Amino acid sequence: MPKKTASKTEYMCSQCGFDSPKWFGRCPSCGEYNTVSEMKVGPEKETRAWSSPSTHRPMKLSEVPAQGDPRFPSGMEEIDRVLGGGIVPGSLVLIGGDPGIGKSTLLLQAADQVARTGKRVLYVSGEESTDQIRLRAERMGVALDGIWLLTETDLDNVLHSMGEMKPDLAVMDSIQTLYAPDLPAAPGSVGQLRECGLRLMRRAKESGCAVFLIGHVTKEGEVAGPRVLEHLVDAVLYLEGERSQGLRILRGAKNRFGSTQEIGLFEMRAKGLMELNDPARAFLLDLDVSHPGSAVVAPLTGTRPVLVEVQALTCKTAFAMPQRVATGFDQRRLSVILAVLERRAGIGVSGSDLFVSTAGGFALDDPGADLGVALAVASSARNVALPARTLAIGEIGLSGDLRRALDPERRIREAARLGFERAFVPKVSVGDLPTPAPLKIVAVSTLREALDLAGLVVSRDA
Repeated sequence: MPKKTASKTEYMCSQCGFDSPKWFGRCPSCGEYNTVSEMKVGPEKETRAWSSPSTHRPMKLSEVPAQGDPRFPSGMEEIDRVLGGGIVPGSLVLIGGDPGIGKSTLLLQAADQVARTGKRVLYVSGEESTDQIRLRAERMGVALDGIWLLTETDLDNVLHSMGEMKPDLAVMDSIQTLYAPDLPAAPGSVGQLRECGLRLMRRAKESGCAVFLIGHVTKEGEVAGPRVLEHLVDAVLYLEGERSQGLRILRGAKNRFGSTQEIGLFEMRAKGLMELNDPARAFLLDLDVSHPGSAVVAPLTGTRPVLVEVQALTCKTAFAMPQRVATGFDQRRLSVILAVLERRAGIGVSGSDLFVSTAGGFALDDPGADLGVALAVASSARNVALPARTLAIGEIGLSGDLRRALDPERRIREAARLGFERAFVPKVSVGDLPTPAPLKIVAVSTLREALDLAGLVVSRDA
């Protein structure tokens, strides 16, 4: 006979989602203190004492019918690049970012472009009124007849509207405002996030509707309830940038349908986010002028090389311990490069404050940018500018040798397209380049040799 389960109390960690029937002071999963919250779990509808035969049966992978690539374009190439080629029907995508960074603006623009192709789009807002959204849509030039708007926070009503409308794309702005009425917990709590995410995922998989969730971030810069939502969704994207600057970077942290190395570049303007199909506009200034402490590198972001200017500044310190400040570059990697510069090339900055930054706040995590950072530091220390229109590629080893960087040909071709005239390349990578090369190749085997050929004279007694 079917039997009912009485309501009970569970305790859940607000950081990682770990739940337990007993109260705990320190979470056994993430180790954080004072993160437990009490949650009342209502009675389940019915539980069967027996198991019914499943309508599904195991099948061989070869028996699964091939459907080809079902993606459809979002209408914005930068979004499609990060998603791996377009929007996958039935996918669940989470987009996070700081307040006011442009998450709602970006998805409203994407919804407009998808609606212009004839697909049905539903935009659910739990934070703004219909009048506010219309004013923003008119300012951005969004087609008002193409998007269906619903201002609702009750998840059951949202799911009902999705079942009646059967949209191809649905946007939830935001997931923290939705709540399941049968779950006695506040909206935005870990329990509500998990339950709402599960139900939306089930609806997306059953109906084939692609669902985009907008998520708020915590003080640590992570999407609220990260361990809960991150495992549920198919892709996690972060929209980054400084609100005082116009540049926005869409970066993938998880993607079941593509690479997480791709990035999308946008510029915030009065009518919304504009795509930057040519990143050189954001990360490079006048190519004909070179200043001391400046070098250009070409990190790979997925399949696309992005030319970025690295700037370094050294000055005599006024403290017992010199400052080391790095923006957009790993602090520990910078320490290794400084040690190699002093020990292998004779350029020491141990008595100077050092500041290293990348143009536009671009994060350099490609080892192929090591040589450019070293040249920028040496250029600032010697107060000698590098030759204009020069690119630096190469990873630096502890012995001072230069190692091969991934796919140098693609980086060289992008630099040549932008008008660069020469490139410092590790000698071991010369064989990977086309013949003839589109620009002058300066093959170097060590960091000392690169500094000499760049006009940064090093001491011979090091």
